Amino acid sequence: MNFNGYLKALMQSLLMISVSGVLAILLGFLVAIVLIYTKENGLKPKPVIYNVLDFIINLFRSFPFIILMIMLFPLARFVVGTAIGTTAAIVPLTIAAIPFAARIIEGSLNTVDAGIIEAAKSFGAKNSQIIFRVMLVEALPNLVQGITNIFINIVGYSAMAGTIGGEGLGQVAINYGYYRWNDEILAVTVVIIFLVVQVIQTLGNRIYRQLIR
Repeated sequence: MNFNGYLKALMQSLLMISVSGVLAILLGFLVAIVLIYTKENGLKPKPVIYNVLDFIINLFRSFPFIILMIMLFPLARFVVGTAIGTTAAIVPLTIAAIPFAARIIEGSLNTVDAGIIEAAKSFGAKNSQIIFRVMLVEALPNLVQGITNIFINIVGYSAMAGTIGGEGLGQVAINYGYYRWNDEILAVTVVIIFLVVQVIQTLGNRIYRQLIR
């Protein structure tokens, strides 16, 4: 395994992580908004909708990622034309991360003081304004920490995806390291994955510190 091989695997992993991370955060944010709206003391309480959505999120979060990825092979094949490879892995990575992202974002928005929300209502703010101009602004530092955790979580998912045709660093570690009893390749890929996580965490910490100043 040469430098170009590691670099190609790293680029494949970064593509999976970045695309699925952005998609999961965007879709998870939409789910979180529905949860914030419909919860018992939400902006527009609808317990039935909240409970159904809450159940679906918990259901998907209970699936081990590898099992979920196998179950989603047909969907990946339908969306991108193949069930293996970097592009195909983005589909299950995104779907697996959406429930986690939704919970993280919901939790961050729930940290906003109820008094601030009531004050916004008293000034005649619409629900959409309360979400985007009050709650989102107030919860931004917590959201940054949450988004950092989402991307780190996806790094782990992407490594597991490599065990069943997802390409990237996970595939290198399994196919060239573990199956061929090559401890050097296995160690190098683990170090690279660690460095990716470290970069994401450092970037998230810096943004967080800038926001709370």
